[in-house]
Amino acid sequence: MSEELSRLAERARPTVLGLARIAVSLLFACHGAAALFGVLGGAHGKAPQVGEWPGWWAALIQLVGGVLVLVGLAVRPAALVCSGSMAYAYFSVHQEHALWPIQNGGEPAAMFCWAFLLIAAAGPGGLALGGLLRRPRQVARPSVA
Repeated sequence: MSEELSRLAERARPTVLGLARIAVSLLFACHGAAALFGVLGGAHGKAPQVGEWPGWWAALIQLVGGVLVLVGLAVRPAALVCSGSMAYAYFSVHQEHALWPIQNGGEPAAMFCWAFLLIAAAGPGGLALGGLLRRPRQVARPSVA
């Protein structure tokens, strides 16, 4: 039974990884859209001005990087940038308030950082647009009778 379960898990791996990539990146992109455009519950606090460091740039990375990872285009580099931006957010914004994420409000930044690092390392999994675009198209050949 465990061998059969292991084979099933291995066959499901690309799909499960793809679904996890979609869920994480959708949530991440929603943060960016909320901050930039005041949608989906609005910006938490004052919306950043265009070009303002680091708020506007962080929101732009969240939106653009999140959408790229969501649809499965340039997944590894986009996920790496998303991960790095969350590491920066954690250490520059949250860490100064307390040591542990539960104390300093940095749990979302830490979770997004590690989730995107995993996606960057593991790849997009299934259900990625980039995988569909890279597949060679088969040309129908006329049959010789």
